[in-house]
Amino acid sequence: MLEDITLLTAMSTHVKQKLSKGENVYGTCIVSTSPIWSRAVRDLDLDFVFIDTEHLPIDRTELTYLCQIYAAYGIAPIVRIPSPDPYLACMVRDAGAQGVLAPYIEEVFQVQQLVGATKYRPLKGKKLQQVIQEEEPLSPDLDQYLQKYNQDCLCLINIESTAGLENLNQLLEVPGLDGVVIGPHDLSINMELPEQYEHPDFKSAVEQVITRTRKHRKAVGIHFPTGPERQIEWAEKGANIILHSSDFFLFRDKLTEDLQTIKKAIGDKKVERTNSDLAI
Repeated sequence: MLEDITLLTAMSTHVKQKLSKGENVYGTCIVSTSPIWSRAVRDLDLDFVFIDTEHLPIDRTELTYLCQIYAAYGIAPIVRIPSPDPYLACMVRDAGAQGVLAPYIEEVFQVQQLVGATKYRPLKGKKLQQVIQEEEPLSPDLDQYLQKYNQDCLCLINIESTAGLENLNQLLEVPGLDGVVIGPHDLSINMELPEQYEHPDFKSAVEQVITRTRKHRKAVGIHFPTGPERQIEWAEKGANIILHSSDFFLFRDKLTEDLQTIKKAIGDKKVERTNSDLAI
């Protein structure tokens, strides 16, 4: 099994190495599970694809297929798990995820458990807990094995609440954590500024996360579904995980734009439907 994992990570892009050097990496969220869709993405010069199992109904078979096909195309699959559960993190790693993103992280012990699942896999149980708590050192042979086994795995966390912001410095100090992805929607809700992304307090919170995370020499990004202006703005502040939009939003926005252009050019007027029009 170790040989299979080494082969897949060698075929994927070296996202971890780029981030460790402070370089930018570029990706998008992929909603579609169509086997044809991966062909449309493979030539777009993406470093990674983001697959969200927190909000999307993707089963283990579909997830495994997606991870394997994107890795084979040289695009690193980064998967968000439904909750900060180390067993879920192991499950998506088994599927072929190169990176694991855990949602709504607020406490240090959550990060420690995720690091254990992603950086010490397949070590488990009491022995893993002793290693995480620095109560028992690893033997040289096991340490070398685990480093090779997990050499390209990324451990990422979502910061999506004021509690996460307050504890950010302690979270960033956990050894093995690679980076932070800001969840703007949940963060705005938790700050009682629902979707007020231009509010000074919200923008200040985002800048704090970016500044503090980069100061700890870890990667940081923010995921917005809208146009590239926001990505540029935050990249200029120091964000280096450029996670832009999704296939769903990009398809919808482009199709809307094209249809409006066509209808305007040929003189079609928008037809307002009534309830009676929709009745069968």
